[in-house]
Order: sequence, then C-alpha cells, then structure tokens
Amino acid sequence: MRRLTVVQLLPALESGGVERSTLEIAGALVRAGHRAVVVSAGGRLVPTLQASGAEHITLDIGRKSLLTLRHVPALRRLLADVGADIVHARSRLPAWIGLRALHGMPAPSRPRFVTTMHGLNSPGRYSAVMTRGERVICVSDTVRRYLLQHYPRTDPDRLVVIPRGIDPAQFPRAPSPEPAARAWAAAQHPALAGAGPLLLLPGRGTRLKGHHDAIALLARLQGAGIEARLWMPGTREAGREAYLLELEAEARRAGCAQALVITPPTPDIARAYTASDLVLQLSRKPEAFGRTVIESLSVGRPVVGWAHGGVGELLAELQPQGAVPAFDETRLFDTTRAMLAHPPPPLATMHAYTLRAMQDATLALYHDLADDRRHAIAH
Repeated sequence: MRRLTVVQLLPALESGGVERSTLEIAGALVRAGHRAVVVSAGGRLVPTLQASGAEHITLDIGRKSLLTLRHVPALRRLLADVGADIVHARSRLPAWIGLRALHGMPAPSRPRFVTTMHGLNSPGRYSAVMTRGERVICVSDTVRRYLLQHYPRTDPDRLVVIPRGIDPAQFPRAPSPEPAARAWAAAQHPALAGAGPLLLLPGRGTRLKGHHDAIALLARLQGAGIEARLWMPGTREAGREAYLLELEAEARRAGCAQALVITPPTPDIARAYTASDLVLQLSRKPEAFGRTVIESLSVGRPVVGWAHGGVGELLAELQPQGAVPAFDETRLFDTTRAMLAHPPPPLATMHAYTLRAMQDATLALYHDLADDRRHAIAH
C-alpha cells in the first residue's frame, strides 16, 4: 500500500472522545508507515500526539466566530504543502472550514473529504455539513439511522458504520468477585467496603447521566433487603457543587445516603469496573455509542441500561438481558435484582469493538478513497 498523508481537523486537543479517536487513528497511521497530521487550536494532548510520531499544526479552526473563516486560505495552503490525500473532519466548524478550503483547490490535487458523526448533533443546516463527506463514518447504527432520518437526501451508500473500540489489554477480563479490586475500592472510600453488591455508575456530573434514576434504584434495592452500594466515579467535579448537594439530599430523603459514594474521576476506571458487581448506564439522553458498555463487558461485568440510543443498540447485540425500556423504574429494579442474583456469563469475544478493528476499518476506508482519487487522476 502506498504512503498516505491524512490530515485530521478538530477544534482542540484537550480531552474527550473525539480527541481520543483522533489520537488513536493518528497513531495507527504512523505505525502503518503513513504521515499523520492534526490541525487544531492545540491543547494538553498535543505532546501525546507528537510522541506517537504524528504532527500537529496549530490553527484555531473551531472557534465559533465568523472570524474563523479567515483561516480558510491558510488551511488550503497547508493541505497543498503537505500533499494531503485525505482530509478527515471530526467536528462541525472544522468541517465547514475544511470544505471551503477544498473547494478552492484544483480538482486533480484536491484531497478526498471524510467526516465522522461522533454524536447525535441537533439537526439543522450547521450540522448538515457532517453529511457532506465523500464517506461519512457513523460510530454506530444509531447514528446512521439518526442521520438518515434528519437528512433524508443523504446518499446511504456514503455512510460507513465503524464502531468505536477499546484496547482489551486496558480492560482485561477479571474474575468476579475480585478481592484485590474490592480492597482497592474500599481504600478509595470506606463506604465501598462490605459484602453486599457494588453498583457502578461512571460518568460526568451532569443531570443527563441518570444519577437520580440510580439513587432511586439504590433505595428500592435496600428496601427489598439487598445491601447494595452505589459508586459514582467522575460525578464530583468542580463547578457541579449545587448538583452534588441535590443528589446527596435526595439520597438522604430516600434513606440510602450511607450507601452512596460520589467521587472525582478515577484514572483507574478499569479497576473500578473490576471491583463492581454490576455497571449501570442510565443516560437520560440517547448516546451515540456507549463506550462504558463495552468497557464493562470486556472486564466481565454485566451492564443494566436504558434501551435507547447506542447503549440500547450495544446491549441488544451483546447482552440483551440488561436492556430496560427507557425510564421504566420498575423494570430497572426487576432487571437489576435478577442480574445480581444470576449474572450472565462473560462474553467469549468482542472483536468487533476492539481498538484494532476500528483502526483497521478506518485506514481501509482511507485507502479506498485515495485509490479512487489516483484512479480518477490517471484517467
């Protein structure tokens, strides 16, 4: 395969799923002998990117201002200078800037344009730019269906579903229970010690993550004589103090405050999964993918979640007994109690959701497009 130059466009390299995917593909390109260039406003992940052998070029193409259009000529020159074969836009404003830059380039040297729909963006003209890639990567069938529903003029043949993936080595299978992980969890907070089942709800401190539903479930389990505890790593964040006080007050009213632990994000989330008996995914807003589902199942812990969006899609395929009709609290309680009593066997394989599968599929897509371009130029 010939050497490609792939330029990825995004607002910044601070943190998040889009940024993680950018680094994962850049690293895969470099390891395969290609040139990986990322254009963004910069951020704390730039050294990590550069350590992989990829290049970073600072251009603030994600600032939501008409002034950002001034970067179109600079981006056009950059694409010509590096000899880009593929331009891959991962966010809406960078996609608009990228599209304008490409339109000013002569057809024989114009790179191919790829977009990724990482989320379920509010539909409209601004978001529609993500449908204009020559290939549009959808991170799940949920995203593909959403896109076709809201943008029915989109050619479905240009849509390619490439699920996000995890590195199984970072989320290794662990026996259940795992005493060492339990001891580690108890060291994080004394309320996590004990013999009863430990439920985990990882996620940021936002109302959309379903914390209220989880507290109601905890209270109901305790009322049924099940000495469960609930750990919410990642929920305690700066700027979320009022919301945390609200959650704690609700737990006191429900009589389960002593069994609720709310902590900052942990860098060792795989060990947190391992320490738990069951993982909850109760996002009130449908998610595009649902990475926590495959992380949990990779470790060997069952998941109970609302059956909508990407979470519902993954559960239907991988562990259907954990899928609960959205917001049905009684079914949530019944399903959780049944899963605690009789955990399903761990999955034999999750190959389709590995990091390697995602990287291979993305690089194959780049090669197909680049070969089409070379063929067109030759003729």
